[in-house]
Amino acid sequence: MLSHSRDGDFKTGRLAGYFLPSWPFAQQIKPATSARPACSKWRSAALLASLWLGAAVPGISLGSPPYRLTSPDDDVIGTPFYVKADSRQTLLDIGRHHGLGFDEMEQANPDVDMWVPQDDVDVLIPARQVLPDAPRQGLVLNTAEKRLYYFLSPQAVETFSVGTGREGWETPVGQYSIVEKIKGPTWTPPASIRAEHAAKGEILPAVVPAGPDNPLGAYAMRLSNRSYLIHGTNKPWGVGMPVSHGCTRMFPEDIEHLFQKVPVGTPVTIVDQPYKVGWLGDQLFLEANASAQQQAATQIEDLIPAAIAQAADVAIDWEAVRRVKDENTGLPTVVGGRRESASWHHLDMIF
Repeated sequence: MLSHSRDGDFKTGRLAGYFLPSWPFAQQIKPATSARPACSKWRSAALLASLWLGAAVPGISLGSPPYRLTSPDDDVIGTPFYVKADSRQTLLDIGRHHGLGFDEMEQANPDVDMWVPQDDVDVLIPARQVLPDAPRQGLVLNTAEKRLYYFLSPQAVETFSVGTGREGWETPVGQYSIVEKIKGPTWTPPASIRAEHAAKGEILPAVVPAGPDNPLGAYAMRLSNRSYLIHGTNKPWGVGMPVSHGCTRMFPEDIEHLFQKVPVGTPVTIVDQPYKVGWLGDQLFLEANASAQQQAATQIEDLIPAAIAQAADVAIDWEAVRRVKDENTGLPTVVGGRRESASWHHLDMIF
């Protein structure tokens, strides 16, 4: 039984099913990459079948293949690509199909209607990330990008879109660990949350039992800061947004997958890094996931660490840095490289 978890919102109804729609792919972009999904034959076949038939594959998250870095010096994983929209699906449906949340899809597709995209319009799937500046072990959560990383090793990682704490209920940064795993959790809303709902005329029960109306979903993992959980949700459309009371929400299919793999005692590092810089071969990438306040408070010259910007063998395209900051798409973009290599001058033209 769980007690006094900060998260949850009892206002909604049933847990959404594992809805995985199908649609045709547009041409996939294939920039040079040293991070490739390491899928087994059966997993690859299952994924292809699900894309072709639009069928759900229980226990498989399309958005979190294990990526393997071929060099320990690389910091960038994944490959962005486009799909053709179907007006019968929202961008939330398309994003969930690829393990991406609301904010990621909105940032990457500012000119596409989130709710009724036009038929055959190109939709960018921003399936590329710079790894956070944190130890590559256990779980690493970057609240700025609302994304969780699970390191199987320093060079093998899975990644998941998550919902995090909203303003006033921010998910706390720091070093923690998983101290408890619960299947079929109950939720005992703390007094502060019950009072918040009561002020709106909503009376929460003292205990919400396990089941489809439980806002914690079907699985939960408690942190060593025991008020906080990583858990599922009965509001999957809130994944990828800062909407919780501080806990970390995952798509139901993602928490089921992760719950089976993460043991008690796993370290959890929570950071807030709106700007991430990393190498992929000789190319230097910058990723921006900043709030309006963070954008206003950040100077261009502060976005690239001095140790990199002032290195004799590194060239920085400061105009590219400025564009990344201004556009704030959440997608890693080449902003420089090593002077002895000409390869970094070939930018990924994906917009």
